[in-house]
Amino acid sequence: MNVLEKKVADSTSEMTQLVLPNDTNMLQHLLGGTLMHWIDLIGAIVANRHCRQPIVTASMERINFLRPIPLGHLVILKGRIQYAGKTSMEVGVEVFSENPLSGERSHTSQAILTYVAVDFDGRPMPVPKLILSSDEEKTRFDNAVKRKAARLNQNQAL
Repeated sequence: MNVLEKKVADSTSEMTQLVLPNDTNMLQHLLGGTLMHWIDLIGAIVANRHCRQPIVTASMERINFLRPIPLGHLVILKGRIQYAGKTSMEVGVEVFSENPLSGERSHTSQAILTYVAVDFDGRPMPVPKLILSSDEEKTRFDNAVKRKAARLNQNQAL
């Protein structure tokens, strides 16, 4: 089924992980690389749900580690599509830490990733257009367009 347009809500996803001892550094905090892996997973789920095709990670443009996530805490990753172009999609991921005993949550990280839809030979494929339903979604889309233009200018300069 080839859908020409989809809403942001159609692909918005959430994933929860538990920080176990094998996931931590010497300070008993979640390893940054493990968190990056989980961010890429939720981002890929969002991108795949938007286009329902194989996708590849094109870039992790920005990741901010705002505060550490302790051993034993839950990690809640929320991903949403922010932009859909011809073959690429930008996904924003917000990460929260939840103390499983108190239920207290804190915003710990955020990231922006770009994915490209491909066929089984790795060639880029068109993705559905994005239907923007709120002012917030429009702002996120406009900001993503600006980031894409800046990224393309930077790549040309290199």
